[in-house]
Amino acid sequence: MALLHVNFFSDVLGMCAEMDVLLPQQTTGQIGMEGMAADGKYKTMYLLHGMSDDQTIWQRRTSIERYVSRLGIAVVMPTTHLGFYTDTTYGIRYWTYLSQELPRICREFFPRMSDRREDTLAAGLSMGGYGAWKLALGAPETFGAGAALSGALDIVDDYQRQMDSEDGRSELFRGIFGSRRDLEGSENDILALARKLAEKTDRKDLPPLYAWCGTEDFLYEGNRRAWKEVTELGYPLTSESSSGDHQWKYWDAKIQDVLRWWLRTDLDLG
Repeated sequence: MALLHVNFFSDVLGMCAEMDVLLPQQTTGQIGMEGMAADGKYKTMYLLHGMSDDQTIWQRRTSIERYVSRLGIAVVMPTTHLGFYTDTTYGIRYWTYLSQELPRICREFFPRMSDRREDTLAAGLSMGGYGAWKLALGAPETFGAGAALSGALDIVDDYQRQMDSEDGRSELFRGIFGSRRDLEGSENDILALARKLAEKTDRKDLPPLYAWCGTEDFLYEGNRRAWKEVTELGYPLTSESSSGDHQWKYWDAKIQDVLRWWLRTDLDLG
């Protein structure tokens, strides 16, 4: 595959931005890896990072390039710093950037990326899992599915946990979301987004969702609540849990399951 480190200007953010991009390449001579390039347009996965990380982290902590090399898909790994994929109250519009501007820029830079929603997946871990479901539920015209690994899916509960914790990031969360009253029921509340989309969309058109969370993870109970609600709303949800906490060794394994789920393949990607 080709790995590109892309620096560009975002009009929405009003500053330079970065993303790492994996593009398919047909190869036969690489030791230990085979590259495949699909015909026509590439399916594209937008792969989002968590709170402590940036656009490089999936390459540094997992074998994502090796996992997708035989699939003929593109992978876009952007950064939104600590912005929670949100148009923040302090004025930086990460949500508008990610949901609108970035897909347009990617398709201009890389014309073989498909512009079909069914060919576009949002996936991520922790904060990025929140962002992935938010894209599927809040921008379904662009993102046809969402996959969250250890995602902050009950964001209102996570917000309150930060407010109540002595070592939490209460000022950061206020800067991003405002008050709890501002957050609850807003476009930044994933479960409110899910209810709103379900009210205006036929069940057969609701985006498929995937989630995994470890049973020892501090976000597990919030995941269970979110899974129950979206299932009751009629979303096609594949949810899984197993022993584990908030660590890369689980996300490295589970991103392979995400790919198999999205692409409906039983390939051994490891």
